[in-house]
Amino acid sequence: MQQQGNRFFFNVDWITILLYMALCAIGFISIYATVYNPDNVGGFSFNANYGRQLIFIGTGLILGFSILLFDAKFFSVFAPVIYGITMLLLLLVLVVGRNVGGNQAWIAIGSFRLQPSEFAKFGTALLVARYISSFNVKLNTTKPILICAAIIILPMFLIMLQPDAGSTLVFLSFMFPLYREGLPGYLLTIFWGAVVLFILNLFLSPTVLILAIAIVGGLFIYNNRKRQQQIIRISIITILAIGYLFVAKFIFTNVLQKHQRDRIEVILGLKTDNKGTGYNVIQSKIAIGAGQVTGRGFLQGTQTKFGYVPAQSTDFIFSTVGEEWGFVGSFVVIGLYAFLLLRIVNLAERQRSAFSRVYGYCIACILFFHVFVNIGMAIGLMPVIGIPLPFISYGGSSLWSFTVLLFIFLKLDSNRMGFI
Repeated sequence: MQQQGNRFFFNVDWITILLYMALCAIGFISIYATVYNPDNVGGFSFNANYGRQLIFIGTGLILGFSILLFDAKFFSVFAPVIYGITMLLLLLVLVVGRNVGGNQAWIAIGSFRLQPSEFAKFGTALLVARYISSFNVKLNTTKPILICAAIIILPMFLIMLQPDAGSTLVFLSFMFPLYREGLPGYLLTIFWGAVVLFILNLFLSPTVLILAIAIVGGLFIYNNRKRQQQIIRISIITILAIGYLFVAKFIFTNVLQKHQRDRIEVILGLKTDNKGTGYNVIQSKIAIGAGQVTGRGFLQGTQTKFGYVPAQSTDFIFSTVGEEWGFVGSFVVIGLYAFLLLRIVNLAERQRSAFSRVYGYCIACILFFHVFVNIGMAIGLMPVIGIPLPFISYGGSSLWSFTVLLFIFLKLDSNRMGFI
């Protein structure tokens, strides 16, 4: 028993756990600041957001360290079961879920609300890692690519039905672990090309874009006029690109909700709405700018104290960091995230099993997407799509799901010498 206890404590990457705990602590302090009221003489309350977040952190730590007690092979063997359970929860929320802010994304359990889309992330990561590692998969052939795509698209489809476009977009980050495992580079080019066309579709008329695509396609065909197979391939891509314009326009007009369309148009400069859609971002930028270099000090932020920034404990929690701790505090938080992500990538590269490596890259990309987009939202560089800042934003579902994501990988890493 003594030997097993020593192995448990020395094999786990405590640097990553310390980074996790530091970010959770920053989250608690920031959430406390958002609801602090100097006139409240009632003292600490577990009914306030900061009190509930402390409970979430405590239960998250219990959950995380409980995961470390599992056999590492459990997560590979039961990956399909875990994925299936998370998909059933996504179906269940469509039937019995509570509608909040236009999204039917939460299952009410007493006073607590569970968000299945958060847990679908680690379920999907586990099954993607299991599939790639278990069947000698080569991601440069069509069948494995389609199977991986199906694993990822199913939760995206179910989450979009809620509808929750922000959580849906997070699953696009799985493309990068697949690229690390051999996904052809041209598919990434197609992906970014689709993103660029989607944006251009909002700025330019369909006639101009169709003409531009046809001219570019024609030039490529002319340059390859002696290669019949290339001409066919280019012609198909050109036709698909033109067809995509109409699909993208339909998605933007009919699938995205009005507030989501407004947010995208404000970010792209197509619309100015300082009192409506753009209000959150403007107030967030004012708060961050007010912090200047060293910040106004803990509990001294006027934007934070007087509640000028909506959703400040969730989507815009970074504005609290910026106002109260300034550029220095913001730099420290971003630095902690960068250190955590680099640490995860480094740990992923040293894994002996493909399952552990793929899973490690999956969580690194999920965390990066959340951090990049959430902070981008707070400083006005990204559309407001309503996704939390990992370990810092208020919420039990998000904190627990990120904890499970991270601690499963820590367990896999701690057993890397015996798990192949």
